Amino acid sequence: MNPGRQGKRLTRWTAVVAVVVLSAFAGIFLMRSGTPAITPAFWSTPAGEVREKSWQAVAPGRVEPCSGQIKVAAGVTGIVDNVLVKVNDKVFAGEALIHLADDELKARLAAAEAQVSMRERARDEKSATGSAKTRRNAEDAVADAARALEKARSQVDRAATKFRGSGGSNTDLVAARLALIRAQNELSTRQGQLRAIEDDSPLPTAPEGQLTVARSEYDAARSALDKMILRAPIDGTVLEVNVRLGEGVSPNSPQPPVQLADLSSLCVRAELDERDIASVKVRQAVVVRAAAFPGREFEGTVSSIAPLVEPGRLEPPGSRDQANVEVVRVLIELGGSAELAPGMKTDVYFRAGEVSAGR
Repeated sequence: MNPGRQGKRLTRWTAVVAVVVLSAFAGIFLMRSGTPAITPAFWSTPAGEVREKSWQAVAPGRVEPCSGQIKVAAGVTGIVDNVLVKVNDKVFAGEALIHLADDELKARLAAAEAQVSMRERARDEKSATGSAKTRRNAEDAVADAARALEKARSQVDRAATKFRGSGGSNTDLVAARLALIRAQNELSTRQGQLRAIEDDSPLPTAPEGQLTVARSEYDAARSALDKMILRAPIDGTVLEVNVRLGEGVSPNSPQPPVQLADLSSLCVRAELDERDIASVKVRQAVVVRAAAFPGREFEGTVSSIAPLVEPGRLEPPGSRDQANVEVVRVLIELGGSAELAPGMKTDVYFRAGEVSAGR
């Protein structure tokens, strides 16, 4: 055999043996160092930092408000007359967000109010005594409290509009909201007093019955007018405003006029591989990592585990293929996560054997 060829063959075998031996030593070193077995593609450990953590499971997730995104839809069909808020505005429950054109309904309400006044005068021409008078006074008290509530709500709307237009103070707005709460409580009290005496009262006279009908028509007109104002159902932050002045809206609009959420409390909805479900429990501690904050970790706790297995929609950590992945959706409550934003992609690491105290 050619000595030169034999030398080259021995050199190649020596290189192969060296690679195998070095790979074996590297594997032993990694096992002893406690390097996590699952590491997302975007995560890189800072130079010189050793992480000795064991994870029960890891799953992709997405940040969302714990309240969910609230879609404020129009209850009726109408034309946008005024948009009172913009994106990032903080609003309170009950605050007016959008006005729809309501001239016709205002005219209807004015006519109903005139009818109530006329029926009240006709009723007052006939005096009442005993339980009939008690009931009459209770009905009037309810009607007066309802009117006071309407005025208080209108005052809150005006104060909020002035405040957003930099022409009013927060003190005025707070005072108006407190007055609204008092008016709501007063109406509730008066309604309770009326219910307590209704069964023991005599049948109403014809003028009293006509007044009751007129007041019902007024309430219906007021209710229809109230539907022309889209109000915030919760305290929160405006995420989207999808309409402009003059545009039409309806309950069947493809997108809601306004979306908002309570951003004071954020969660992550993770898609846990169904094979890992037995290793994850409610109140289990987790670590959340986001590509937007390399080297940062956000603590969280498992809040709930869905009782349903379904196809995954998020890309698994370190993978580009999500086909045929069956997952269980897990909700994680975050703490100290103000820097994260709704919609942000994350990876969720479930700590082995760590469960937070019950709530």
